[in-house]
Amino acid sequence: MPQNEDRPTKRQSRRAVALAFAAGAAASLPSAADAHPHVFADARLEVTVAPDGTVEKLAHVWRFDDVFSSTVLMEFDKNGDLKLDQSELDTLSQTINESIAEYKYFQTVLSDGKDVAMAKPAHLIADFPDNQLLIIFESKPEEPLKLDHKVSFGVYDPTFYTAIDYANDTDMHITGLPKVCSSKVVRPDPDEAIAANQGTLTDAFFNDPTGNDMSKIFATRLEIICGQS
Repeated sequence: MPQNEDRPTKRQSRRAVALAFAAGAAASLPSAADAHPHVFADARLEVTVAPDGTVEKLAHVWRFDDVFSSTVLMEFDKNGDLKLDQSELDTLSQTINESIAEYKYFQTVLSDGKDVAMAKPAHLIADFPDNQLLIIFESKPEEPLKLDHKVSFGVYDPTFYTAIDYANDTDMHITGLPKVCSSKVVRPDPDEAIAANQGTLTDAFFNDPTGNDMSKIFATRLEIICGQS
């Protein structure tokens, strides 16, 4: 009987973990002033460019903070041995994959300021080295994306619930950059970002920033600018 009573709590806890990745828990936040991250992760991004100048893939690595990692361990450690075996990691990977898919895997890829559709990653791997949650996956554009103009890459959480950022500029790297292109890491100042996008921001953004994807204007991004080839 005690086990039956405990099951709803475990289901609710697991849902909370899933919502943390999906950032759905922040949807109830009433204003930008109240919106702040609850989960933190250091990210790495490797952009690989093919010899023809098209983007071949984006390789993402996210390492999450100790508190959230501990929460994940408690919820997915089914046998209580204080570690995650492969079966438990597979379940965790599936949960994360399903949770963040609708949020485009927190990716922002822009071509001359317009969103680039990204294909669903073939695999998403969750690992737990040194008792910290590590997420690894690769993605690529649905259609060929050639670097012959302005393109940028980054990650952001549209609800401000999860802060995924790059601690150092060297954590964003591009391989195979065409000679006619230059790259730089851009870390937007929030006030400047709002001022620069004032014309496209609506009252809805300021009243409920979690209800749209305009928070991408605050995202750290790897910006590529190319001349005509």
